[in-house]
Amino acid sequence: SNLLKPALARGELRCIGATTLDEYRKYIEKDAALARRFQPVYVGEPNVEDTISILRGLRERYEVHHGVQIRDSALIAAAKLSHRYIRDRFLPDKAIDLVDEAAARIRMQIDSRPEEIDQLDRRSLQLEIEKQALKKETDAPSRGRLDQVEKELATLKEKASGLKAKWDKEKKSVDEIKSIQQEMDQARSESEVAERQGNLERAAELRYGKLLTLQKKLDDLNREKENHPASHSLLRQEVTENDIAEVVGKWTGIPVSKMLEGENEKLLQMETRLGNRVVGQKKALEAISDAVRRSRMGLQDANRPLGSFLFLGPTGVGKTESAKALADFLFDDESALVRIDMSEYMEKHAVSRLLGAPPGYVGYDEGGSLTEAIRRRPYSVILFDEVEKAHPEVFNVFLQILDDGRATDGQGRTVDFTNTVVIMTSNI
Repeated sequence: SNLLKPALARGELRCIGATTLDEYRKYIEKDAALARRFQPVYVGEPNVEDTISILRGLRERYEVHHGVQIRDSALIAAAKLSHRYIRDRFLPDKAIDLVDEAAARIRMQIDSRPEEIDQLDRRSLQLEIEKQALKKETDAPSRGRLDQVEKELATLKEKASGLKAKWDKEKKSVDEIKSIQQEMDQARSESEVAERQGNLERAAELRYGKLLTLQKKLDDLNREKENHPASHSLLRQEVTENDIAEVVGKWTGIPVSKMLEGENEKLLQMETRLGNRVVGQKKALEAISDAVRRSRMGLQDANRPLGSFLFLGPTGVGKTESAKALADFLFDDESALVRIDMSEYMEKHAVSRLLGAPPGYVGYDEGGSLTEAIRRRPYSVILFDEVEKAHPEVFNVFLQILDDGRATDGQGRTVDFTNTVVIMTSNI
């Protein structure tokens, strides 16, 4: 900073800096002389609508880079889903990363062999091995089987040959489109540079000559592609909202992709499925099932957990088992249940174990048992077992979670609880 300040003061250096609020406070604000040389401009996080506009402006650049097409519905889904489910990052950064990763996944599928061809090649290899083994046999059944294997091999090779030819043709078309788009992008950049330098002849040549020729080629290729239905194509070249949802699900563990018909049936039969494991608790299972269905339809309060339940009853009636059954139903895995035994939180200072120790205390770097579990897996079932044994100070944390759907850990990070199901049990 001491090197910059004299030049800034004399007006010899014009500088635009970018920093975060924390870093500004830590490094720049302390140096009053340096801070005075700059005019702070606060850049806030854009809303969802502004993010969609930003993504539309960036779409062509990512289409050229990855060689795929990005639907407008995918851009809208990226902005909305990232705002709803990814809470520890900001727009438009998280939405742009979603689009980038979804486009990269489609590009990887284009560059790798289609699954149909791969399956045919694997089957052909198995039959070739069997054929070589059968050639060593001399009995009649083996000879008969050898004839069958040879016929099946011939059929498979013919089918694979046709599919490979189709794949090569489609891949060639995709690569050609990508090459033209890259040439167009390069021509636009050169045209802009020529305009800035005052070389209008070169700019006109690029804009009304080369760019128009490339655009015509691109239109012809796209028209040819439209004549072949996408349903018969081996390669998928479009990024859709489902691709964005899959990436969100991969990042967060939250199943936000559109429900399949089989999952619809599964949710409709939820009471029956849970009832097969927990007997005699019909009303409790109905309440849980209704809460889960509302959440999957997007009808619940977006700023609270998916459901909050207090199970009361004597030992052995199925309170804890219901929570395990719910975790198993939602994730096919009981380990998605975050179980916290509240008998371990009978002391006032035990609250720090849930949220993490404050700065300066032992265990500050370790994080809280509750907050760390939810940060790692935001879509979980949380079971507070024997809640009546907890110290009253612990209930203040519960109020924040149940009312606002969030909690702040010992390191100042906000942990999102809006995608959890909270269950408390008590035998009082």
